[in-house]
Amino acid sequence: MDKSAFNRHVQGAGLGLRRGLMAPLSEHEHLPVDFMEIAPENWIGLGGRLAHSLRSYTERYDFLCHGLSLSIGSPAPLDLNFVRQVKRFLDEHGVLAYSEHLSYCGDEGHLYDLLPIPFTDDAVNYVADRISQVQDILGQRLIIENVSAYAEPGKAMEEAEFVAAVLNKADCDLLLDVNNVYVNSINHGSDALAFIKAMPTERIRYLHVAGHFDEAPDLLIDTHGDAVKDIVWDLLKQTYEIHGVLPTLLERDFNFPAVEDLFAELEQIRSLQHDVENQGKSRTNVLHTV
Repeated sequence: MDKSAFNRHVQGAGLGLRRGLMAPLSEHEHLPVDFMEIAPENWIGLGGRLAHSLRSYTERYDFLCHGLSLSIGSPAPLDLNFVRQVKRFLDEHGVLAYSEHLSYCGDEGHLYDLLPIPFTDDAVNYVADRISQVQDILGQRLIIENVSAYAEPGKAMEEAEFVAAVLNKADCDLLLDVNNVYVNSINHGSDALAFIKAMPTERIRYLHVAGHFDEAPDLLIDTHGDAVKDIVWDLLKQTYEIHGVLPTLLERDFNFPAVEDLFAELEQIRSLQHDVENQGKSRTNVLHTV
């Protein structure tokens, strides 16, 4: 799907659909969500009740897939058979796009964590080549996500420079995770707003927000198990002001609150989007009256 078609379908505020949310969400006939997102690894090959339940959602809402195990930066060969399975899954459910983490999670075996890729020119070329292989199979652009990381091994450039270089070299798109930007800014002493400003607007397809855990003043853990912090909401608003209002998805992976609390966070996303859109209209009106 090209970017213009994606933008016609994916707008507003979305929610990551987790199995632990399916029962409480099913109690609401109309969900206040504009789109949803799932990890394909959790659903490929499933049948029976779970597959039927998923279909009941994919038939009613626009869906995106956000993968966990592509391991785009791994030294091991890409699992091209898995990529083909993902393509079939996207087609089967009418999923609009597929994103993955700019990281790796395995070599000879799966490591069950998202590990940082060295920020080097060699890594840019290596990762871009692998992204191109994936895109050729999918027949569409891969969307890569900036990740939270707790170390920066082999660092020869700043993270923002590395991400932008991969986007350009691979001709792919970006899922900009605002919480990950903030977490890394604290853990590595970087400037979150400078990172946001450095991202190429034309490459950003959508945004993520999530909660994190304050382990220490200088160590944040990207848990997806807490409510979004005020400072991340502020950074999200600044992101809209810099890049324009973009579709934004709320991630919550465990420690689920009442779904009404998640709906309130979705409404917070919409409120910020509305505020920034109105700011833009006000500036335009002032220019027209000058």
